[in-house]
Amino acid sequence: MLATAPTPAYVYDLAAVRHNHTLLRAALPRRSGLYYSLKANPHPVLLAELRRCGTRAEVCSTGELRAAVDAGWSAQDILYTGPGKRDAELAEALDRGVLLFSVDTPYALDQLDRLAGERAVRVRALLRVNDDQPVPGQGLAMTGVPSQFGADTSWILDEPERFGGRAHTVVAGLHLYMGTNLTRADDLLTQFTRSVRTARRITEALAPYGMQLDILDLGGGFGAPFASAGSTVDLSALRPRLETLLDTEVSDWRTGATEVVFESGRYLVGTAGTLVTAVLDVKRSHGRDVVVLESGINHLGGMSGLRRLPPLQPHLVTAQATGRGGPLSALVTGPLCTPLDVWARSAELPGLRPGDRVAVPNTGAYGLYASLVAFLGHPLPAEIVHDSERPETQPHASRLTLTRTTD
Repeated sequence: MLATAPTPAYVYDLAAVRHNHTLLRAALPRRSGLYYSLKANPHPVLLAELRRCGTRAEVCSTGELRAAVDAGWSAQDILYTGPGKRDAELAEALDRGVLLFSVDTPYALDQLDRLAGERAVRVRALLRVNDDQPVPGQGLAMTGVPSQFGADTSWILDEPERFGGRAHTVVAGLHLYMGTNLTRADDLLTQFTRSVRTARRITEALAPYGMQLDILDLGGGFGAPFASAGSTVDLSALRPRLETLLDTEVSDWRTGATEVVFESGRYLVGTAGTLVTAVLDVKRSHGRDVVVLESGINHLGGMSGLRRLPPLQPHLVTAQATGRGGPLSALVTGPLCTPLDVWARSAELPGLRPGDRVAVPNTGAYGLYASLVAFLGHPLPAEIVHDSERPETQPHASRLTLTRTTD
């Protein structure tokens, strides 16, 4: 598939998605739920496969909501999150039948309650919590720092009356998400232990104001290699330790009185994708080898290219022999008309020529959908979905396009 796909193309393997789901379920408590975070990759064929695997959908925009519904998820199985929501998007979610929302502030509770009341429906809210201390080992801190995500633990404990239920909104649980991209069971357990203990304190404080801990969303942070060599991390050692933690801190989780749920994006789809792209030009410049590819920060790593994340250093896989022109220690760039379009400053590569192919592994999450697709107007890559365990299945090929409409 990688040798025959048109370039540039993101190639996704459904067999890898199923494999990752099996590994993650084996790492989580048996009686827990699992949401797929569409932000990682909302491709409709991947979504349909993840739904068949048994995940629910976690969305944070109208576009993601529509993608989830189109993929077959019932609106009642969708969790709508996000630190700020417009009236219009909440209204559409309510009109579609979404009944579970994550909220971050008393204002957000009031807003949701007002819109639910206008529709004479009763909804459930998970109060998102920004704990007062970060947890070590995080790839990207989501808590313990000034943040748009959640209400500070100290704020909730100081003013619990502001976080209780409303006429049309039941505060049915808590949502805690400490950090991202953790690849060690020890780090994940530390994160979840902190979250569970914070949840117990907040539950006790909010109980007089009508909150019942029906749902405890512990988030995720399950790491995966990105644009680098590597395979799905085995986190199976986490399950028995998590179950022991929950037995100690959430006594009714095994009966289902409190449902414990987790979220994952990158772990489920990260290793299922590969970006295949072609070499456009090779030259020497000021004593350096320079390789220009047809993909740049517009196709991969746009947020990194803007220095919003650490600079990207993709691992490039080639099929060419190293003897062709000698190995290169190359500046690797894309075709964009900006010096920021750099993938690597010094990549060790075999001798390459225009027309050769290179592949970037483990780009199934936060690849195309976290890039600068509108910048400079280059065509977007094709997206090809195949199933390596079912070669008789016809691959699905599609391409995103940008269109302009008149309001």
